[in-house]
Amino acid sequence: MSGQGIEVAGALPAGERPAAAGAATARDPASGPALAILAGLSLSHLLNDLVQSLLPAIYPLLKARFALDFGQVGLITFVFQVTASILQPVVGLYTDRRPLPFSLAGGMTMSLVGLVALATASAYPALLLAAGLIGIGSAVFHPEASRVARLAAGGRYGLAQSMFQVGGNAGTALGPLLAAALVVPHGQASVAWFTLAALAGIAVLSAVGRWYRARLRTAVARPRAGGGAENGLTRLRVGTSVAVLLALIFSKYFYMASFSSYYTFYLIDRFGVSVVQSQLYLFVFLGSVAAGTILGGPIGDRIGRKPVIWGSILGVLPFALALPHVGLGWTVALTVPIGLILASAMPAILVFAQELLPGRIGLVGGLFFGFAFGMGGLGAAVLGEVADRTGIAFVYGLCAYLPLIGLLAVFLPRLRPAA
Repeated sequence: MSGQGIEVAGALPAGERPAAAGAATARDPASGPALAILAGLSLSHLLNDLVQSLLPAIYPLLKARFALDFGQVGLITFVFQVTASILQPVVGLYTDRRPLPFSLAGGMTMSLVGLVALATASAYPALLLAAGLIGIGSAVFHPEASRVARLAAGGRYGLAQSMFQVGGNAGTALGPLLAAALVVPHGQASVAWFTLAALAGIAVLSAVGRWYRARLRTAVARPRAGGGAENGLTRLRVGTSVAVLLALIFSKYFYMASFSSYYTFYLIDRFGVSVVQSQLYLFVFLGSVAAGTILGGPIGDRIGRKPVIWGSILGVLPFALALPHVGLGWTVALTVPIGLILASAMPAILVFAQELLPGRIGLVGGLFFGFAFGMGGLGAAVLGEVADRTGIAFVYGLCAYLPLIGLLAVFLPRLRPAA
């Protein structure tokens, strides 16, 4: 990670404490969000996740070139996502105490190195190394970027998280399209073209880092706030609620792994479509995920996080149950409401967790993004083995029941929206 840590004394209201709380000066809600910074974070998230989405997007190419089975394909995703999962909470906990403004650009630099390794890999272990490097880049990027998004929110925390996260989803959706246009026709070495996206991300994040550093340096010292939670909940209730949120993340990202890693194989196997066609259909799903993400945060700002979490996870169930039993046209059509409804949960879940644990913004971002990555990686590995043993179609019949875990949302407390 690049950048110099900056210590800031004191505490700020509503979970925006610097130094030990991991945030700098809270932006006055009356002044509104810092839209230029949020736009820069969203763009950099797009570029970051565009780079990361190349891995699953070129799985059919890698599977053919290196003679991989589904289990080996799942292991690539497992290495990438579990690397990110393990490191993100560590990064978030550290930067809660010692913010690192230029770690954002440093994380993108690590992803750049991973891209080069992916473009030049000549054996399966080299693919795993490239996946690990890209995972490290993600682990460094996400916790601090999530913190800066909250810092720039101007009180509209759901909107800020939606803007930040929709950039990532848009990048994930664009990855398969660009892979179909550039990598599939021209081969693995053409992955090197995507280093341009990483370089652009480094430039944008360097500017965001300068803004963040300025906010840290101008933070006003105040007496440190007490350690009690500001939401009126006991530690046991907070811990239980965090566990419920993590269970919802599990259901969401385990199910999402079936699409991100195996949807193209499912379409090719069941309907006989081409690799390029399967990438286009994957883009339809990922585009709906991006649209759902931008809706979830603002709706949560207006009506509360719990109703959004409840509806977004459980509401996908009828569409998921129908998906394995319909033809190609309906399969593609059903992925639209599945992506829209399912993706609306993540901004609400993250802000809900930030309000449960005020002053632990980096830890929350690292824990939840890291757990999401880990569950996606675990899901890819487990579902790959299931596909090898039972067939790819069985995977979608099995995963259709995962949204039932959304029933656990009934145990979440109703929190007052942040001022």
